[in-house]
This record gives sequence, C-alpha cells and structure tokens, in this order.
Amino acid sequence: MDDQRVIGVDGCAGGWVGIALDGGRPAAYFATGIERLLADAVRDGPVAVVGVDMPIGLPDRGPRQADLLAREYVGARRASVFMTPVRAAIEAETHAEAVRINRGLGGAGVSAQAFALARKILEVDVWVRQVSFRVVEVHPEVCFARMANRRPLARKMTWAGAETRRELLADDGVVLAGDLGPAGAAAKVDDVLDAAAAAWTARRVLAGTAESLPGTPEVFGDGLPCAIWV
Repeated sequence: MDDQRVIGVDGCAGGWVGIALDGGRPAAYFATGIERLLADAVRDGPVAVVGVDMPIGLPDRGPRQADLLAREYVGARRASVFMTPVRAAIEAETHAEAVRINRGLGGAGVSAQAFALARKILEVDVWVRQVSFRVVEVHPEVCFARMANRRPLARKMTWAGAETRRELLADDGVVLAGDLGPAGAAAKVDDVLDAAAAAWTARRVLAGTAESLPGTPEVFGDGLPCAIWV
C-alpha cells in the first residue's frame, strides 16, 4: 500500500499545487492547470487516488448535503466551508447574475469568494470526467478536524494554526520541510498544507479507512457522485 502514490491538490494563486505521497518524502508539484499538474505527477509514477479541494458534483437547486455536513463536522471553523452555488450560478457571466440565479434556485446569494472560484470549479468539472484514476472531493478543514479528533484549531492563517496543522500532518507521516521546488515558491503556506491534507485523505481512501459526508453520495443532474471525503 505504501508504494502506491496518491496526490492531494489545492487551488492557489496562479494555478494549482499538489502534494504526492508514496511512503517516502512528499513530492510537490505546481502548474497553471490541474490537467498539467496531474500529467507532471503521473510522469513520476502512477497515481491511484487524487483528493481535490474543490466541489465535485454541482447541485441543480438547493444546498449540497456534503457542505451542510462538513460545516457541522468542523464546528467553530464552519465559516471555512462555503456553500457550493447551483450549477447555473457557477456558469453565470457575472457575480450579480450568479447571486440572482442562486437566490432563486439555492435559496441564498453567492459570496464574491465563492464566485471567484467558478473558473477552477468548472475546470475540475471537465477534467474529472476524463481521468482513469479515482478522484474524490475533500475539504482541508474537515481533514484537519479529523486529524485533531475534532478539537478546536486556531485559524490556519495564523502562526499557531499553520504550525498545529503541520504537526498534525507530521504525526501521521506527512512531513513537510525543506525545499519544495517551484511549488514552494509559487504557493502560500496554507495552500501547501491544504494540498497535503487532501493527500492525507486520498491515502485513507486508498486504504479503505476514509468516510464520506454524506455516507451515500448525492447525485445531481451532472451524474457525478457528490460527497466530501475524510
């Protein structure tokens, strides 16, 4: 099992950052597109499972159970889990249009932060249908909550929050240190930690020890199974 590679992927400024695990030292990747990032990773060896910090399975109307359950799971950090807009809102040309559509179909507006991710969400929506390896959606704060046995954690943008998350990963064999190459230069500390948390969950999926929120994934009109794994 340890020699099977998994990778966690997180969006960052300018593209995507990935952390791959294969039982040795983590390997880091950066690319402007998720397809290119995985192509680079696969050149270094086959990948069995990919964990992606981005919604997979976009609702036609209403909220996703995955988001509601993830918010409940992280407790005090619930604000870190944004509610995924409906597909029509994600595909809208402007933020104002997205807000109008989502209020009609989803019952709420769309934050500027969520709408800013629309391009990356749609990039994953296309890419995930074209790959042969297993891809699961993750949320890093859900991952870290599970590592910490759901005890409260400081915000990840603080020194204490970043160090605690680095220690949680290291305690489970994911040691991030030293030069991470182009990925370390391009991605912020929290992006790297989030990608590593996604890889941690991908490893659990490969081992058969992960759980999904909800237990039975929802399926919307796009036909993609929708659940957040941890």
